[in-house]
Amino acid sequence: CRFSEYCNCLAYIFYMKKFLFSIFLSLMMWGGFTAEAQILPTKLKITILDETGNIVKGAQVVLYEKKKDYYNEKNPVFTGKTDMKGRVTFKKLKPIAYYVMAKKGKRDNQGGGEVTGKLRAGRVNKNTIVIQ
Repeated sequence: CRFSEYCNCLAYIFYMKKFLFSIFLSLMMWGGFTAEAQILPTKLKITILDETGNIVKGAQVVLYEKKKDYYNEKNPVFTGKTDMKGRVTFKKLKPIAYYVMAKKGKRDNQGGGEVTGKLRAGRVNKNTIVIQ
């Protein structure tokens, strides 16, 4: 009878869902999953504009974890250059706030104290910075 085969299949699927859920809960309780083991990496997409609102291609962008390092321009944790759309994306970041230094030629954002808010884990966080 096809109906009994259908019922057996549903029972098996229900059992597997219950089994997998119990494994997941056990791992959570025993610390098998941590904030570091994210499914999606934390990213920061920064757009650099000049004082008139135009995109800035080829700007050097540097991230610092500490304010002191930002002001002394020491110990950068990530560096990158903006693309043709004035954007640079940093991947695999900690979900913390970063100090951002952006430069191109004689223009920069120094003194602006550019700091991101605390990044949201597992998301693409976005910031826009103006250099002058």
